[in-house]
Amino acid sequence: MNHTTVDVSRHWNLATEKFFYYFLGLRKADLRRQVEMMQSRYPDDSPERLARRFIAAQTPLSLVGSALIHAPIAIPAAGPLLRLLGVASGTTVMMVLNMSLVLQIALAFGFDIDDRARLRELWAVVFTTGLASGSTVLLPQFAALNSAPRAVAGGTTVVAASRLIGEAAIHYFSPLERSVNRAPVE
Repeated sequence: MNHTTVDVSRHWNLATEKFFYYFLGLRKADLRRQVEMMQSRYPDDSPERLARRFIAAQTPLSLVGSALIHAPIAIPAAGPLLRLLGVASGTTVMMVLNMSLVLQIALAFGFDIDDRARLRELWAVVFTTGLASGSTVLLPQFAALNSAPRAVAGGTTVVAASRLIGEAAIHYFSPLERSVNRAPVE
């Protein structure tokens, strides 16, 4: 009897890649154009400085995304359905923004965003963004606040998490960090 083995991890990675790039709408060609535009606009910038420009450019967008998540909390008359819709839509927006930021930073440092190694990094972004988005529910200190201060605290947490994701990406993709603390990935 002939048994055929199936490489499940390969299929899982392909499904994951399709989820990120097609379902969530991460368009690699657009990300490449954005990085090329920034590199031509600021030709003397180091990859780290360019990455910080991307982080700074995303901060106002993160504020809008966090408003989608937390504004319904501040409106006492908003029902549970509107709150759930706000959390779902805002978290999705933030995930796409944060994943785009990490991929832009990877490109700025010369990494291939088609490499499957980026999938692992994007899953970390999804996890971190989900935790930050749910902070007003998950943390008792936030849950105990009245609705308006809770919305502000939650929004601040989401914006701070986005900036930290960007800073962590700079640290992760930095050639100095990779050569000192990490063996090459095979």
